[in-house]
Amino acid sequence: MAWVVLIVSGMLETAWAVALAESKGLTRPLPTALFVLSLAASMLGLGYALRSIPVGTAYAVWVGIGAVGTAVYGMVVLGEPATAGRLICLALIISGVVGLKLLH
Repeated sequence: MAWVVLIVSGMLETAWAVALAESKGLTRPLPTALFVLSLAASMLGLGYALRSIPVGTAYAVWVGIGAVGTAVYGMVVLGEPATAGRLICLALIISGVVGLKLLH
């Protein structure tokens, strides 16, 4: 169960990062509220996962999911460049996250 919560928390990290950008410096109420709620939920989930997953592994997986999710959102929704180099780097992050899970 801790791994499922950790993965969802990583996805919520993507949500709060996008909401933070959309809040335009915390000046827009709806994105700001979404930022605060998703940030709190993400942190609570990470905290729960830390009960049974070592901090180094859990944090790296959480950040990796959030980083990849945010980068993919930027490429798919915001039209940021999806160059071969960027995609290779994202694949490396994903392989690292999977490796941490398998070697846990």
